[in-house]
Amino acid sequence: MSRSAHPAGPRHADVLPEGHYTAPPTDLNALDPKVWSDTVTRDADGALRVGGVEVARLAEEFGTPAYFLDEADFRARCAAWRDAFGPDADVFYAGKAFLSRAVVRWLHEEGLNLDVCSGGELSTALSAGMPAERIAFHGNNKTEDEIQRAVEAGVGRIVLDSFQEIVRVAHIAQSLGRRQRVQIRVTVGVEAHTHEFIATAHEDQKFGIALAGGQAAEAVRRALGLDGLELIGIHSHIGSQIFDMAGFEVAARRVVGLLAEIRDEHGIELPEIDLGGGLGIAYTSDDDPREPHEIAKALNEIVTRECEAAALRTPRISVEPGRAIVGPTAFTLYTVGTVKPLEGLRTYVSVDGGMSDNIRTALYDAEYTVALVSRRSDAEPMLVRVVGKHCESGDIVVKDAFLPADTAPGDLIAVPATGAYCRSMASNYNHALRPPVVAVRDGEARVIVRRETEEDLLRLDVG
Repeated sequence: MSRSAHPAGPRHADVLPEGHYTAPPTDLNALDPKVWSDTVTRDADGALRVGGVEVARLAEEFGTPAYFLDEADFRARCAAWRDAFGPDADVFYAGKAFLSRAVVRWLHEEGLNLDVCSGGELSTALSAGMPAERIAFHGNNKTEDEIQRAVEAGVGRIVLDSFQEIVRVAHIAQSLGRRQRVQIRVTVGVEAHTHEFIATAHEDQKFGIALAGGQAAEAVRRALGLDGLELIGIHSHIGSQIFDMAGFEVAARRVVGLLAEIRDEHGIELPEIDLGGGLGIAYTSDDDPREPHEIAKALNEIVTRECEAAALRTPRISVEPGRAIVGPTAFTLYTVGTVKPLEGLRTYVSVDGGMSDNIRTALYDAEYTVALVSRRSDAEPMLVRVVGKHCESGDIVVKDAFLPADTAPGDLIAVPATGAYCRSMASNYNHALRPPVVAVRDGEARVIVRRETEEDLLRLDVG
């Protein structure tokens, strides 16, 4: 996106200029398979089903708002990434997108590794049985306690993010009598085509050690000189929600260039590179994401070509899809509370959730679509803004979309592609209760993260 961020947040209340929004779809009851998970269908009466379970039953049993996760689709996406890269590469699921103990077990069963970036994520991974050697630990400011826990557990790699962290990890590992496997996160200077808040490889931001000015080369020297570290590779991550592979090509070329410098200076060829994640998904029908096999082919070709040009052995590649796996597998189900037409502008449809269960729209102008899912409607389309119940004008779930003109209080509507970052970034703003995550598969639904209760809130309030 080219729009800059306003200090007080995006000016969501601005009226769209005529012609800004796209025309309504020809059939408001149609479900775009790019946007919805694999097992989502409509009954003859138009009611939505996921995993063979009708949404009215889900709403009655689990309430709204709630996230419903298509377990079969999640597992299928894990398998697609695993198979696309094959046995000579590593796929790490980025746990920050959404993590629970059930998800950890699915990842383990489907043969994926796991990327964590906090002590809480590490604890969740270990408690659910993920082998420590299949865990990578990220973060730009890991605490000494988190590092010690990770080293003691035997995590497969720690990604070093600063000069201070190189010394910190080495000291802790040596004090524990360990030699910790590490990668150095390098900022390669790529301007990814994404929102400024989720672009992570340009030089003016908090992540990584800059390639420019020789800083990354100096980090390598320091890491190689410390007994507590085993430097296994270089890590690069250029951002999130990216569709264009050009940024990955530039990043790979610069990372391979650093590998060649390391060989020439130190006489070693590092065995691994991690190209991060950030591949985009379809939030709306306008988005056109790549399939895992396309991504694998492109990345392998880029790295092989650059290594051949530098006379290097091709290193083992790692990637870190998070959103690309879990994002499309879930939708958020809401109950409509009020419908407020504004003559000549749009209709505001208020739901029983909002920015407390999906902050992404307010945070960086994320776009979503929405559908009436409790019934079929042949009413004319109306331009709507789906908003929440919080005391903020920026409490918007879907900025501009179309719903049938007979949408009314009590209807169920669903926002697809909310598997990534919605529950992970959910809050208790206005003392809202964070929604449950319900896994649905083969006609059965079960809670994997329960809904918060008022007792949960009061338990933390010591008075």
